[in-house]
Amino acid sequence: MKLAKPELTDQEIDRIVEMAWEDRTPFDAILTQFGLKEQEVIELMRREMKPSSWRMWRERVQGRATKHLAKSAVNDARFKCTLQKKISLNKISKRK
Repeated sequence: MKLAKPELTDQEIDRIVEMAWEDRTPFDAILTQFGLKEQEVIELMRREMKPSSWRMWRERVQGRATKHLAKSAVNDARFKCTLQKKISLNKISKRK
């Protein structure tokens, strides 16, 4: 039995396109949030983008480890500058 594709609003389509362009957002996150599989995201991107933009996106995404949770590094740490102030209880801790 085939599941029905979810009806998406213009805002949701914009968000999916934005998430698909982001390097660190895996297809699994789009599946969880919007119920679209990788192939459906590819079809949506092809439909919503100009042909040249779609080709550029496809080249960029194909084979990228960060777009697939199974291929990405487990301990994917984010960079934080040593000069960045620490935030504690929504207040910058250095202020008085």
